Amino acid sequence: MGNRRWGVAMGEYSVRVAGDADMPGVREVATHFELLDDWAGMPDFLDAERAFGTLLVGEVDGRVVGFGGVLRRGEVSHLGDLFVLPEHQSSGIGRTILSRLLPSDTPRVTFASDDPRALGLYIRQGMRPVCPLIYLTFSPPGASDGPGGRGPVGGTRAEAGEPSGMREVVKLDARISGGDRAGALSWYAGLPGVTLHVTGGGYAFARETGEDLEVGPVGGDTPQDCADALFAAVAAHPGVDEVQVAVPGVHPLLPQLLEAGWEIDDMDTFMSTEPGLVRLDRYLPHTDLG
Repeated sequence: MGNRRWGVAMGEYSVRVAGDADMPGVREVATHFELLDDWAGMPDFLDAERAFGTLLVGEVDGRVVGFGGVLRRGEVSHLGDLFVLPEHQSSGIGRTILSRLLPSDTPRVTFASDDPRALGLYIRQGMRPVCPLIYLTFSPPGASDGPGGRGPVGGTRAEAGEPSGMREVVKLDARISGGDRAGALSWYAGLPGVTLHVTGGGYAFARETGEDLEVGPVGGDTPQDCADALFAAVAAHPGVDEVQVAVPGVHPLLPQLLEAGWEIDDMDTFMSTEPGLVRLDRYLPHTDLG
C-alpha cells in the first residue's frame, strides 16, 4: 500500500502500512488508551493484526499519532482498532485510516465504543448497529454448579499449544464467526497461558492474565453448546480472581449469567454491514481478536 500525504491544519500527515520500526510508536499510542493492560509482553493482538490482517499508522512529522487494525475471517473484515491521540483527533487521520482499512465491497464488522464520532464514522462506512456487546466479569468462588462456573460437561478436554482438535474447531468457528481464521486461532492457541476447551458441540479459548481469566472466542453448534463451552473453561480455572467475557446482547445466555452473579463492566455496540454475518446467539467474541 503506497504512502500518500494529506495537508491538515496541524501539519501534513501520512497513512501507510505499519512496519517493524513503527511498532514502538504504535504501542505508545496503544498504551495511552490502555489497550495493552491485559497483554503481558509480546506478541500481542497488534502483531496478530499485522500477520492476519492489516495494521495502518497515521504519522505526523515522523511520529506515529494513530493507528487502525483489521483482522480477516474469510471475506469478513473485523475492525479491531482505530485510535488517534487526542491532540490529532478530528484532523481527518482516523477517517483516512478507516477508508484505507475497510474496502467498501467487503463485509465489515466492529465493536464500537459510545463515542458519537466513532459511531457516525462507522455508519458512514456502511455499518449499522446490531446489538449491544456486554463485557461481563465474575469472581468465582471455585468450580461450582450452575451458570457461574459449572463443572466440565461430558467429553470436555483442554489443551495448550497447538491442540489436536484445532481443525474441527476452526471449521465450527468459521460457521458461526463469519469466516475462516485458521492462522489467527492457531497463533492464539500457541501463546503462553492460552488453553482450548472443547466440548461435544462447542469450543472456548481461555487465557490467564496474571490472576484473571479472559475467555473468548467461544462458540457452539447451538446456544447451549456455546454456554457449555464457556462453563467448561471457567470450571477448568478455579483459582483465578476474575473471569472476563464479552456477550452479545441477543445471546440467550446473557440473562442467565447476570442472574448467576456476573456483573456488567462495560459495553460496546456490535456493528455490521450485514446483520447475519455472525451467529450472535451462539458466539462470544474475543475482545481484541473478534
